[in-house]
Amino acid sequence: MFSLIISKFRHYWVLTKPMQTALLLVTAYTGYISANAADGTWITFFSLLGSIFLTVGGSTILNMVYDRDIDSRMQRTSHRPLPAGNVSPREGLILGMIISGTGIFWAFSLSFLFGLIVFAGLFFDVVIYTVWLKRRTAWSIVWGGISGGMPILAGRALGTGQIDMIGILLAFAILLWIPTHILTFSMIFKEDYDRAGIPTFPSIYGFDKTRIIIALSSIGAAFAIGIGIYAMGLAGGYLRLQAVFTVGMLGLSIFSIYYPSEEMNLGLFKYASMFILGSMVLMVMGT
Repeated sequence: MFSLIISKFRHYWVLTKPMQTALLLVTAYTGYISANAADGTWITFFSLLGSIFLTVGGSTILNMVYDRDIDSRMQRTSHRPLPAGNVSPREGLILGMIISGTGIFWAFSLSFLFGLIVFAGLFFDVVIYTVWLKRRTAWSIVWGGISGGMPILAGRALGTGQIDMIGILLAFAILLWIPTHILTFSMIFKEDYDRAGIPTFPSIYGFDKTRIIIALSSIGAAFAIGIGIYAMGLAGGYLRLQAVFTVGMLGLSIFSIYYPSEEMNLGLFKYASMFILGSMVLMVMGT
């Protein structure tokens, strides 16, 4: 009996995409710390991370419930708990609604503005991106990017009590980083997406234009987060280190356009991910 419970919990855990959720938790924490809110109580920190984790994890489960037919047709995702039959759609729907609903309620209990931004992230992710646009247009990734930028904006708003330009810049940086992730995977697994009937940039605009979009998006993300860090007034050492990160992003992005290859795009994707994480670390240390 105990082993069955553990097995079921593992399937539930997989549904939340823990690595993706953890990255968004890092951005939310960074947004809060960037507001010089490091003196916040442990209850505030716990509530910030707890509400974001539940909301993001719950919305991810709801997305998987809705996309289970797509996942079953894609080799990369066919092993997920829902298409594999380890979790029923009804079970997943109830779990997703309870978890995300608890997260939203928790977020509003901290601050109305914080709760509103967290709810907006869930709405953009589940309703706009997954249900409405994902199967209709490749440009749905823009709305997916907006939802991805909500945690850092929410954390910043919780610390400052308002939506300010720095928070918008940080959210914009995450929005621009998202296409680097999604478009890279859409090229690597193009046959999977075609089989599932999902419109992607590679299938509509071709690989060359997709690579250019990835490069421009990565450069935009670098500048947005760089300007945000400069506006925070971090010490010169942090700014110089951020400048080094940015030069690396510029060089790799330009190189990926003139010398395109799957290896180069994968390298840019990995560097962009480390760039975002490194920038978050600089912001936390600098503030």
